[in-house]
Amino acid sequence: MDEIDSRLVTRLQRGFPVNERPYLDVAAEFGLTEDELIARLEKLLDEGILTRFGPLYQVEQLGGAYSLAAIQVPNADYDRIVDLVNAYPEVAHNYRREHAFNMWFVVAAASPAEVKRVLFSIERDSTYPVFEFPKLREYFVNLDLPAW
Repeated sequence: MDEIDSRLVTRLQRGFPVNERPYLDVAAEFGLTEDELIARLEKLLDEGILTRFGPLYQVEQLGGAYSLAAIQVPNADYDRIVDLVNAYPEVAHNYRREHAFNMWFVVAAASPAEVKRVLFSIERDSTYPVFEFPKLREYFVNLDLPAW
């Protein structure tokens, strides 16, 4: 990642224009062409420096739902359960923690009932209890992390 990529990653955390040519507008800020900017973004995605590039939605505003969940998984069975959980397309992300509840994941679906169905299925298929931690209150944390 060169200096321009670092500045670009930092800049993109602060939003992206919503207009007819957003890539062109951001490219101009960096003295790049639109094609150069797109190529840089594709390279950052291909190399895994960026894991995704896209909008974040208020899923509840669109009629959907999501919930945080956790499982206590024995280390000997962890890889199997990771594969099982990650096979559900509704699982947005899954991460390991050094805690009694060592697997945490988010389920996002078209409805609260669908979230419950997925959590039930994971519990049934894994044979481990799944603990749901639904959002009780919305917080906005403006987390900007400089990429350099």
